Amino acid sequence: MKLIENEDKRFISFSKRKSGIFKKASELVILCGAEVGVVVFSPAGNPFCFAQPSIDAVANRFLNRNPLPSERSLALVNSYHQVQINELSRQNDELINQIKVEKARGKLLKRLTEGKNDEAWWEAPLEEKNLENLNQMRVRMEDLRRSLQWSINQRIRGEASTSFQGQGSN
Repeated sequence: MKLIENEDKRFISFSKRKSGIFKKASELVILCGAEVGVVVFSPAGNPFCFAQPSIDAVANRFLNRNPLPSERSLALVNSYHQVQINELSRQNDELINQIKVEKARGKLLKRLTEGKNDEAWWEAPLEEKNLENLNQMRVRMEDLRRSLQWSINQRIRGEASTSFQGQGSN
């Protein structure tokens, strides 16, 4: 490598290479999270710089005038993580409470479905049930009715198609 003798070509080459260097510095910032400072003086003596976060911050850091950003960043990251931990802990507590409620509800439903004295749940005395239990019973009976109706309809359709197929083969 040697100095480009033609002044116009030298200025053009400087301009292109300066852009390439600044582009690479920008890529370092984006890809690696680095703090970068580049200062370049043209052949005419004009200064050009690229810096992230700023040329002052990079220069002070280089001269050890500021504490390491990793210490400041670490405190910020730890604070953010603590907020996330607190939120996840709150969600966990809510889920545990929901599980407890559902377990208690399951025990109640099991007691209701087992009935007393080997009675079926639908045979238990209605006087011993509260409104919520009665509503749950009503929902289960409606589900049972729909299920039975669906089964009956399926069988009727099955018998109809079987008898229709049987008539066609004669």
